[in-house]
Amino acid sequence: MSGHRIAVDTGGTFTDFVHLDEATGEITIAKILSTPDDPSLAVTDGVERHLAAAPDRSVTSFCHGTTVGTNALLEEKGARTGLLVTEGFRGIYEIMEQARPHGPALFDLEYAKPALLAPEHRTGEVRERVGHRGEVLLPLDEDALRGTLRELAATDIDSLAVCLLFSHLHPRHERRVREIAHEELPGRYVSLSSDVLPQIREYTRLSTTVVNAYLQPTVERYLTNLRASLRRAGVTTRQAYVMQSNGGTATFEGAARTPAATLLSGPAGGVAAGARISALCGHDRVITFDMGGTSCDVALIEGGEPRLGPGRPIGGRQVGLAALEIDTVSAGGGTLASVDAQGVLTVGPDSAGSVPGPACYRGGGTRPTVTDANLVLGYLSDRSRLGGSLALDTGAATEAVRTHVARPLGLDTEEAARGIVEVVNTQMQEAIKGISTMRGYDLRDFALVAFGGAGPVHAAALAAELHMAGVIVPAHPGVFSALGLLMADVRHDHLRSRLDPLDTVAPAAVREVLDELAAAARAELTAEGFAADAVDIEEALDIRYAGQGYEVTVPLPAEAADGDWLALVRKAFDAEHLERFGHAAPGERAEIVSYRVTGRGRVPEVRLPEHEPAGRTLDGARTGRRPVRFGPRTLDCPVYARQLLDPGLEFTGPAVIDQEDTTVVVLPGQRVTVDRRLNLFLHPLTAAGDPPAEEA
Repeated sequence: MSGHRIAVDTGGTFTDFVHLDEATGEITIAKILSTPDDPSLAVTDGVERHLAAAPDRSVTSFCHGTTVGTNALLEEKGARTGLLVTEGFRGIYEIMEQARPHGPALFDLEYAKPALLAPEHRTGEVRERVGHRGEVLLPLDEDALRGTLRELAATDIDSLAVCLLFSHLHPRHERRVREIAHEELPGRYVSLSSDVLPQIREYTRLSTTVVNAYLQPTVERYLTNLRASLRRAGVTTRQAYVMQSNGGTATFEGAARTPAATLLSGPAGGVAAGARISALCGHDRVITFDMGGTSCDVALIEGGEPRLGPGRPIGGRQVGLAALEIDTVSAGGGTLASVDAQGVLTVGPDSAGSVPGPACYRGGGTRPTVTDANLVLGYLSDRSRLGGSLALDTGAATEAVRTHVARPLGLDTEEAARGIVEVVNTQMQEAIKGISTMRGYDLRDFALVAFGGAGPVHAAALAAELHMAGVIVPAHPGVFSALGLLMADVRHDHLRSRLDPLDTVAPAAVREVLDELAAAARAELTAEGFAADAVDIEEALDIRYAGQGYEVTVPLPAEAADGDWLALVRKAFDAEHLERFGHAAPGERAEIVSYRVTGRGRVPEVRLPEHEPAGRTLDGARTGRRPVRFGPRTLDCPVYARQLLDPGLEFTGPAVIDQEDTTVVVLPGQRVTVDRRLNLFLHPLTAAGDPPAEEA
């Protein structure tokens, strides 16, 4: 008997579900309101509803995108955390990198560094010392360590981070510290930097380890409780995974050990799906645009592959684990609009979330949001049913916009709503430009893949303003990130930092390190149930010119085992440096900084079905008309049902396309085509401008 694969993506407003029938390939979707006080309630509720509707189907795979760790970090609601560092270096965490973040904070006269997750009074020193080559300069003083741990016990810590100097080269001291900590602090969590991030640069390694320790009790408790709830609901499969920031998945147990690797769990699923759908549509250069209820996430995909970076600050705190290069702004459907004391319209960063939600949800919210503005402008309708069940109240939305924005600014309600949308669109345009034009890319070469509950509402306007190559709207945009969870392979990243001169190191020595890491990756995936022929190994080296403070990750060629293959790596490094920074120095010495191996456990492919035309006409898909505001004009706009649009249909806007999980807005004069996988492609506007349209 075949079964179902289930993916669940928890967002700030909605929790999204995708169910794949392995026998037929049929995909069904659902959206229910999130339960922020306990996200597992919405997850379990949605799974139970699905199982009740399909009692004869077992669940063979479950994958989850979660924001539990992210929210705990951003809201500073993690565990009470202690820190152990090498004696004499307790100031590293507090000093940080002695630099302000880029962006508005650089000019903020009242800027304050984020609070320390492990403050000075919960920081202890360990008498030991390892040199920069990994040699022991001072043995670990275990008696002194026990005394320090007893002092930390008095501060009532729940979790402990351990980061000793050069532990990535000699991890034995940290491992012994963990053994003694379990004796002196029974029941406490312990995170070692040599496990979490065995990489050069002590502050990034320390910060990442502290974040991991801070989140571990919260995330492990959540995943343990969720696993128990799922088992009670009938989900007993061994293949239960959590999305990671690197675009792959990990087991529940693996995610609980390294929760810092899940901080981009939600948006990573959408990027994975965006890479797949762009390839199917014949576009190898796209920007993914995921606008949900609380935020907007954008990522650049080139050659069918999203860019993977060495880490990033999250909530002002450095996390050095590999992560997809995703830029996030506080711009979602639930983002609140207001007028400040200077009479300036502001949108964000606060959000109404799912509780109380936008005013139009009639859940107790009275302040206007982006969703309320979209409803006032006609992009959404009170006949729409968000998630298939949630009715919208135009009167409540209109009153919220009028009271809190229109009257303070002396505008009519529609103009105020238009201002809200234009402000939030500008914020999202800046995010898109930040990952593209500001890095030397030409947006005219990129299409926008729009998804999330609010993404297709705003995508056409953004793409037109940025002169992009069109917009791809997948068949299920409102749950697209959840669909990406089904497409993601299990992934484990293994890393070792060691400085080796690239020009003189023996290829056999490099191969030895890579083979050790590859063996560890294979063993990990084998233990998780993957057959040898379902495991892929990818290798890379982090390389820099001697004296540089940053490095470039260079994937190794397939022939990196025979002959002078390091010469090929050197050429690839110079080429990548030139591409990324505009200059290269082939005559300068280069050095290996870190060795990287990624192990992938391939999951069964999700085949998106192709559809034959059923002979339906465009008129047959039209469900009505309604007035919609486009710029200064309000036009009488046809409304189409997405599920009735036949493959091969082509039409021109203005138009609004309603479906269960989102609404697609098509600009006046914009051509739309429907492909065989039911994706919509919104073509770029022509230079001739908009054709005449009927005024409402």
